[in-house]
Amino acid sequence: MEFIDLGAQYDSIKEKINKRIQTVLDHRKFILGPEVEEFEKKTSEFLGVKHTIGVANGTDALMICLRALDIKPGDKVIVPAFTFFATSEMVSFLGAEPVFCDVDPDTYNLDPKQLEKIISPKIKAIMPVSLYGQCADFDWINQIASKYKIPVIEDAAQSFGATYKGKRSGNLTTLAATSFFPAKPLGCYGDGGACFTNDDKLAERIKQLRFHGQVGRYNHVIVGHNSRLDTLQAAILVEKLAIFPKELELRQKVADAYNAGLKGKVKTPKVESFNKSAWAQYTIEVNDRDAFAKKMQDKGVPTAVHYPKPLHLQPVYEGQFSKLKFPVSEAVCQKVISLPMHPYMSEKDLKTVIGAV
Repeated sequence: MEFIDLGAQYDSIKEKINKRIQTVLDHRKFILGPEVEEFEKKTSEFLGVKHTIGVANGTDALMICLRALDIKPGDKVIVPAFTFFATSEMVSFLGAEPVFCDVDPDTYNLDPKQLEKIISPKIKAIMPVSLYGQCADFDWINQIASKYKIPVIEDAAQSFGATYKGKRSGNLTTLAATSFFPAKPLGCYGDGGACFTNDDKLAERIKQLRFHGQVGRYNHVIVGHNSRLDTLQAAILVEKLAIFPKELELRQKVADAYNAGLKGKVKTPKVESFNKSAWAQYTIEVNDRDAFAKKMQDKGVPTAVHYPKPLHLQPVYEGQFSKLKFPVSEAVCQKVISLPMHPYMSEKDLKTVIGAV
């Protein structure tokens, strides 16, 4: 059994994917070719956002969003204590300081109740993560941010396709960043990412930042980066985006089957009433996780842990943040474990996973 079956998806659109790849090989515009613009346009339409700017990967997307807001050494950026390392990593990479916020015990997203307590004059951005496919509570977060005139960046690396109160993830904040890593709800066949905004000036700055700070050929107005979405990956993503709405429905069916089969057995994911999750992961909580994972493996069911250690306890921050306490983040790190989740799961595999749990 596959944890994520990328082969089943490829088989369903093999001819279209191969034709797209061949077209790129024939026109040989491998950098910022026409498929990049096509994908950006179609993605903006899908999200209802004004600007989509493709970049090399999701981590670069976060860093470029931060740079678009001119985050610099000495600044502080609020991030959740429980998520993948890239969220705080890019803050630290720019010489700024991550300010950690604990998460909600049910959704695992940044807890707005804790947010206002950690606002200070040096906070220059708030970067919530929409974890496991579900959006954070952005009306609440944006309201607090607006009160203090602080921009918000959505880390939407796991939530592309999700909705919050009817609006798509990526179109909820000042800026947003996502990843098209192969295992994501919408993934390419390598690395890829994008930034989203409705602000024309920020969009222009992001375009400059992704391409060496250029305005016109060899005219560099800022120090930028080399972070462009590859034309081949964009071509693949165009075809995957075409079937993505159907895949979101199939993901929901898998989640519904898990919810029904596991109810009362383990702590299953809570999706807020105003949210529709993209189900990047189906994550439960168990006690004695190592023993549970071993028994699942013995039954032929793969599992994964996202994530076993909160950000403030990562070795790179030893001595800087390790004495801080974030009780919810520290507790859930010991219990969360993800089950196989993809749109092409068979009823047989679903029954096998549920039975094994």
